[in-house]
Amino acid sequence: MVHPHLQMPMYFFLSNLSFLEIWYTTACVPKAITIFLGQSRTIPFLSCILQMYFIFTLGCTEFFLLTAMAYDRYLAICYPLHYSTIMSNTKSAQLALGSWVSGFVIVSYPTSLMAKMSFCGSNIINHFFCSTDSLVILSCSDTTPFQLAAFTMSTIVILGSCLITVVSYICIISTIVRIPSAEGRQKAFSTCSAHLIVVLMWYGSNIFLYVRFSTQNSLEINKIVNTLSIIITPLLNPFIYTLRNKEVKKAFWKIFSGTSS
Repeated sequence: MVHPHLQMPMYFFLSNLSFLEIWYTTACVPKAITIFLGQSRTIPFLSCILQMYFIFTLGCTEFFLLTAMAYDRYLAICYPLHYSTIMSNTKSAQLALGSWVSGFVIVSYPTSLMAKMSFCGSNIINHFFCSTDSLVILSCSDTTPFQLAAFTMSTIVILGSCLITVVSYICIISTIVRIPSAEGRQKAFSTCSAHLIVVLMWYGSNIFLYVRFSTQNSLEINKIVNTLSIIITPLLNPFIYTLRNKEVKKAFWKIFSGTSS
């Protein structure tokens, strides 16, 4: 955000993604750590609903941001001469703002349905955070409206953004293979390879978890997959995006050296 040589849309989106994942992991991991350490295994109902809301809100926002990043890479590789004109600072800011607003709005309705449910049986959540599948199993209300709303939201957000991302990468790959030199192809692919790795991990785990109407999948399997999407992927993202990017590493060491001196 502060380095003058990284004031480009790609790094602007990456800054948004980094900021998002700070809050995404904060919504889940600290409480999960206290559970694993046996220090606090309880959570108030309102806190549980808020945790669920923020985790899924930030998750939806991440889908939209990854889609915007795929569109940015599509323009950079397929239309390099027009890239700076199409993807202006205003355009990238609009895409980022739209991602944040859409994420916070679209999860509101399913969350309100969950908050109205009755829980009159066991209050033991079989998970390390307030996940929808665990809460649905505990509810003694009719969960069909919530499951329908959640399924519709998941399908629109996950499969809709996935479709745009897949189409973008089909165009990107078809453009890269037409580049005559091997060095040119490698350089072009290196600009989007990190994003592609994150997209595969993120979409794969979330499609398995949420693009289904029934909640009958094993909760133990769901917990393992949730660990990948909520903990492992955000943990790996700084290494995938930063350590494989020469410009970011160069900027980091310049700032570090300046601070040291």
